[in-house]
Amino acid sequence: MKTEKTYRMKFLSLLTFIAGLSIVFCQCQTSTEEIKNDNLSNKVIKSINRRISEEVTPSMAIAIIKKSGIQYFNFGKTEKNGSNVDENTIYEIGSISKVFTAVLLAQQVLDGDLTLHDNINDYLPDYVKVPVMGNNEITFGNLTDHTSGLPRMPDNFTPANQNNPYADYTVNQMYEFISNYKPVRSVGDAYEYSNLGQGLLGHILAMNKNATYEQLMIQTIAQPLELNDTKIEFNERMKANLALGHSGGKVVENWDIPTLAGAGAIRSSTSDMAKFISANLGYLKSPLLPVLALTHKLRHNKAGEMSVAMGWHIKKGKEGDVYWHNGGTGGYRTFVGFVKETGMGVVILTNSNRGADDIGFHLLDSSSELAEVKSKNEVVEIPEATLEKYVGVYEIQPDLKLTITKESLQLFGQATGQEKFEMFPKDASTFFLTIVEAEISFHMHKGIVESLILSEGGQEIKGKKVEY
Repeated sequence: MKTEKTYRMKFLSLLTFIAGLSIVFCQCQTSTEEIKNDNLSNKVIKSINRRISEEVTPSMAIAIIKKSGIQYFNFGKTEKNGSNVDENTIYEIGSISKVFTAVLLAQQVLDGDLTLHDNINDYLPDYVKVPVMGNNEITFGNLTDHTSGLPRMPDNFTPANQNNPYADYTVNQMYEFISNYKPVRSVGDAYEYSNLGQGLLGHILAMNKNATYEQLMIQTIAQPLELNDTKIEFNERMKANLALGHSGGKVVENWDIPTLAGAGAIRSSTSDMAKFISANLGYLKSPLLPVLALTHKLRHNKAGEMSVAMGWHIKKGKEGDVYWHNGGTGGYRTFVGFVKETGMGVVILTNSNRGADDIGFHLLDSSSELAEVKSKNEVVEIPEATLEKYVGVYEIQPDLKLTITKESLQLFGQATGQEKFEMFPKDASTFFLTIVEAEISFHMHKGIVESLILSEGGQEIKGKKVEY
């Protein structure tokens, strides 16, 4: 029997593009050599061009990092009638910010400001105390490797603007939630990806240095590596070079994440992110080399098929271990990764809420196949009255719900605290997701929708309809 943890992991895999983290991948063999004469293969280029022509994403900016140098490959525009993107185009990197947060933690560890074994309660205000189940207290190590026992999102997260959901979440709200949270598992027992935990980590690290998260990130990482366009607050140059975020083919708002900044607030370019990956591979010499090396150290093997370091996730690949993280905000999907054995790194930034993780893994690991890009022309028409029946809230786990909404004749899904994604009808009750090989089917009893089933890779997860 599958455990609750296993099913939760499968659900996170299914919703790669809304969660900012995927767990399971297609392990298909391919004989295609992905880098030929220092260029992207025709197979990859064809896949990227199809995504742009099918309006999966308006653009894709790629950097390939090797010992011989960095190459940039740019496709598409900042918006439909916008400028061509290049290596200086700005994107929101979302949860890749968590890797930056891990670097901030590693720097304070090596500076002797704290240890990975320190109790985080000792660094919070006296009136804030995070409760735990069992005898182990939450440490900085638990926050960085997602074993704190804190949930993915706080349940007092009720955004006034769903299109910019983190903007009005305050530090006091975070303190209130973590002080009153009733844990469901002991600290260190299991991996549970937590935006809350990573945001809290960034908050404590900044507070420990009497700085904002952005100030600390720029001082510790961006300035030493000369990442001049890696910030949270836009400057004028970044605004001028911004690729506008898209969801469902429409321009959407940028996300502001003041309190949980360490979980996903950073904006950057492929040029800057390529420098960051170069530094991780040791090509870009800097004082951060031992700090970055510390973030690569294995923490545990509790994340399903993945191992976890500080911030980084580690996937076994044909050519070596792939250190990686992806990210997603309302209108952006991003991926970074590298393989020490081959000395190769990849950065992929897109301005769409549909990701390109498969391309990143495909370039770094020849056993990972590209995803099939489905055309919107394959979609069948469903009566509006039928679509209305599917609208509602479906409970996957007590702290994880999937909300189905309808705009005109288009269904959207939205997981707790995350952004919307499109669903395309395969038949009257089954919908497919583009890029990710997954389906959502609705089940009725006496004309009333009672549940949905999320299907991926032979696995099925049921969500009971709890709100109509």
